[in-house]
Amino acid sequence: VQLQACGGGLVQAGGSLRLSCAASGSIFSNNAAGWYRQAPGKQRELVARISSGGMTNYAGSVKGRFTISRDKAKNTVYLQMNSLKPEDTAVYYCNIFPTRDAYWGQGTQVTVSS
Repeated sequence: VQLQACGGGLVQAGGSLRLSCAASGSIFSNNAAGWYRQAPGKQRELVARISSGGMTNYAGSVKGRFTISRDKAKNTVYLQMNSLKPEDTAVYYCNIFPTRDAYWGQGTQVTVSS
């Protein structure tokens, strides 16, 4: 099973994007879910996560700008990104938290121009 993120694109600094990640089965119902990103030349990092009970945590660099949410009925996780900055440019991925290697998909590119 691979989790495919979608919704990325090119946006100007200060703009917004909403990413989504749909899963088959009950992957997100039974596990915490996370959004991760990898910028060129950098390691993949956790951006935000949400527990099965709805508790959320964010990386300091995105706190107050990004919001993770989930729709259990649709087995979908979202990442609303506001006030985007050029340093948010990266490939964004979804996975459970902690991650499972088999679930990594191709990610979705987010590019923020200054």
